[in-house]
Amino acid sequence: MRYLAPDRTAEIFNAVTKWLTARGISLLGSRVLAVRGRKSGQTRTTIINMFSYEGSQYLLAPRGHTEWVRNLRAAGEGELRLGRRVERFTPVEIPDADKEPLIRLYLRKWAWETGAFFDGLKADSPTADIEAAAPGFPVFRIVSKPA
Repeated sequence: MRYLAPDRTAEIFNAVTKWLTARGISLLGSRVLAVRGRKSGQTRTTIINMFSYEGSQYLLAPRGHTEWVRNLRAAGEGELRLGRRVERFTPVEIPDADKEPLIRLYLRKWAWETGAFFDGLKADSPTADIEAAAPGFPVFRIVSKPA
């Protein structure tokens, strides 16, 4: 399974973005994702980029099958936090065959930040190239839970 670990620069950028988002300042859709750890049972948090497509909200893991992806699959629920606002949700994982427009949109919006994780893929890459890479990029649709 594809996974790219963050380097020190990315860890610093993510820490600053997470700090701002936790205080209510979203950077282009950033949220703090909180999910129960699959081994420890403790709540784990990370910064993510949320985006909209055809009326639904999505999360995409540009680094691949990360710990947050594995935890979200195991927990079957999570929280998206922006300052004091908390949105509880159920994730619906998107099949590889349906990811192409979502990956393309993500690249249009965040290639400046995460493009290096896409192994040369661009928003205007051929459909076949994006479809071939899709298994390496988990994508989840957010289904909000009532408060």
